[in-house]
Amino acid sequence: MSNKTYAGISEDHAKLETAKIVLIPVPYDGTSTWQKGADKGPDAFLDASENMELYDIETQTEVYQQGVYLADAVTENSSPEAMVDAVHKITKKYIKKNKFVTLFGGEHSISIGTIRAFNECFDNLTVLHIDAHADLRQSYEGSTCNHACAVYEASQTTNLIQVGIRSMDVKETTVMDEEKTYFAHELAANEFWMDSAIDQMTENVFITFDLDAFDPSIMPSTGTPEPGGLFWYETLDFLKKVFEEKNVVGFDIVELCPNKKEKSSDFLAAKLYYKMLSYKFMGENIADEYDNTFESKSQKNNTSKFIEDDEY
Repeated sequence: MSNKTYAGISEDHAKLETAKIVLIPVPYDGTSTWQKGADKGPDAFLDASENMELYDIETQTEVYQQGVYLADAVTENSSPEAMVDAVHKITKKYIKKNKFVTLFGGEHSISIGTIRAFNECFDNLTVLHIDAHADLRQSYEGSTCNHACAVYEASQTTNLIQVGIRSMDVKETTVMDEEKTYFAHELAANEFWMDSAIDQMTENVFITFDLDAFDPSIMPSTGTPEPGGLFWYETLDFLKKVFEEKNVVGFDIVELCPNKKEKSSDFLAAKLYYKMLSYKFMGENIADEYDNTFESKSQKNNTSKFIEDDEY
């Protein structure tokens, strides 16, 4: 992966020295418990990205011109703990280089290291977790670095907002903050869920996006597909609002499990990544420097959801 550029862009837009964006592939699939193959996700995502049109109609931008540096893949796989440590170290390295840091997995356990790095660099961090699964187990199958534990640490150390959840173990109810959890069945019934979730976020937001948050009718190639998920335009509507109203400091996308006979999922993942970049930089000129100072504004966030007296 280090021999190519992201989306086949020119070397002029892919140099670390001038790129505002860093993309770190993490082809790891060491703890998945059903369908294997998430380690092939980064390559499938990068291949699909090379076949995208790079003009975004909605934002009328070509965000790749902000510069996207494709970092060497994190290939540590001797143990889940070693992988998390490696992801944490490399993520923090690029944050400190004043870059907008993004990652593409791999299974969701990679996010433990990612979130840890962002939480150490940004005060009062909100983690927006978009997923079908709660991922709140303290440990699973003998490890605290299992994909089923992806946001447990975040639940203890950050302001965790969960969106799209529709599958969990009963033990996770003892950890979950239901006032900051937007279950899939609630999204279908409450038209104000996006504004409510955003009101509960602090200024600095990191997004961890598990692709099984989408309904399997549009995203079948994941390790653990769940019926009743999000659809494309409602997801983009929500993400655009988050990027407009908050300071999104980085994001990761995980759990693409590519299927040679079904390429639309690879392309959806590629488009999602590019749309998120487009929302982040849609108001920024190419000539402007990216300023990532690790400073946050003190902001009180709401503690409960769906308050009837709220005006939107």
